[in-house]
Amino acid sequence: MDEGVGILVEDIPVKQFAVIFLSVFIAEVGDKTQLATMLFATDSGVSKTGVFVAAAAALVLSTLVAVLAGGVVSRFVAESTLKIVAGVGFIAVGVWTLATAYR
Repeated sequence: MDEGVGILVEDIPVKQFAVIFLSVFIAEVGDKTQLATMLFATDSGVSKTGVFVAAAAALVLSTLVAVLAGGVVSRFVAESTLKIVAGVGFIAVGVWTLATAYR
């Protein structure tokens, strides 16, 4: 990776890498992003390689935005507060999803 960013792959412990990888991977399986990608891949007129490269590039860019935004937000908001807000947000989305599932 670019040393200007200040993060090297060698600096990330294997356990930390595995936790982050599995958390993101599990969150993405069956997500609307993956479903949209599968939909594009069903089009016989579209290159499967093109779908893969475009979707991968979009995920890399969106992850970069999330990491940069997280770095900025963490300068102003305590980590414990961010965890609470994230947890409450996920619970709220889950409750809303269950509440609207049978409409």
